[in-house]
Amino acid sequence: MTTYEQIKNDRAIRTYISQADESLVALGYTEHSFAHVTRVSEMAGYILRTLDFPDRTAELAMIAGYLHDIGNLVNRVDHSQSGAVMAFRLLDNMNFDPEEIAVITTAIGNHDEGTGVPVNAVSAALILADKSDVRRSRVRNTDTTNFDIHDRVNYSVTKSELKINEAHTLIKLKLSVDTRFGSVMDYFEIFLNRMIMCRKAAEKLGLQFKLMINEQQLI
Repeated sequence: MTTYEQIKNDRAIRTYISQADESLVALGYTEHSFAHVTRVSEMAGYILRTLDFPDRTAELAMIAGYLHDIGNLVNRVDHSQSGAVMAFRLLDNMNFDPEEIAVITTAIGNHDEGTGVPVNAVSAALILADKSDVRRSRVRNTDTTNFDIHDRVNYSVTKSELKINEAHTLIKLKLSVDTRFGSVMDYFEIFLNRMIMCRKAAEKLGLQFKLMINEQQLI
């Protein structure tokens, strides 16, 4: 049985993630490399483990999280679908169980807003983990006077925390936003569809989704 650690340390997978992120550097996008995919992996695993899903299901969510942006190697457009196809081939060559390949590729193919739907628990966990990774350290543009709205919003977020409550009824995204760099309205302008997707993903897991910005509940 192939583990998350084996996926993380696979030379080919690391090469594809690195080169996919190089393409996004050229396009001026925020960081989508190892820091992002590792954080998404760990958060997806945390969500399912906290909700008492089987350990292997949580590990499949972590594997999906690590591989979810690999399709940017092909093109940013439709990267969730191309990433799912790439992941299918990689996992098939590693002799993964077909049922596990199905779960992972479904999650990757459904993680992006616009086309993605939380069709199962693993895809729901991946959506929540991915869309909650907003933080200053993802911004690569060092010139604050030349920020676009995505730079402003990510740079303005000084702290981000996604937590499930003890009763397992609620998942809350808490953001600390420095409004000198980006406003709450800026956040909603680019992230409203992502937050709606998070709400649907939370509902798939039997949770209510709440968004807190600077201690104010907005969703």
